[in-house]
Amino acid sequence: MSDFQNEMNRVVQGFVAQITELARRAAIDTLESAFGGRAGRSAPAVEASAVSLGRVGRPRGGRGAKRSSADLEELSSRFASFVAASPGLRIEQINKQLGTTTKDLALPIRKLISEGRIKAKGQKRSTTYFPGKKKAKN
Repeated sequence: MSDFQNEMNRVVQGFVAQITELARRAAIDTLESAFGGRAGRSAPAVEASAVSLGRVGRPRGGRGAKRSSADLEELSSRFASFVAASPGLRIEQINKQLGTTTKDLALPIRKLISEGRIKAKGQKRSTTYFPGKKKAKN
């Protein structure tokens, strides 16, 4: 082989080695962040930061984390009073104002509709919410 070809092979092999090392580091970083493997991090610190951010809705903890009845009632009350003050909005608009997600509000909305405290008109994403005939229980 010529010197040019030998030099080209050496440069390409160096490049491949660099890319391989970068991919390995990225994979390790991803795994460490997924499993919380960084030194100095602990689960209580993560939960405390989530609480300090004022997160509304489901608690962190993954699938199956249950919300207390007090949390559900508080979210229901907030949703019902917001709908009473701003009728005719879709869930995306309500979520922006309340700082929630659709998943957070699904159960409270179903309960409020069954109690008659709110009404829903439309289907799927075009559903709009209005105050119902029944008032909140005090």
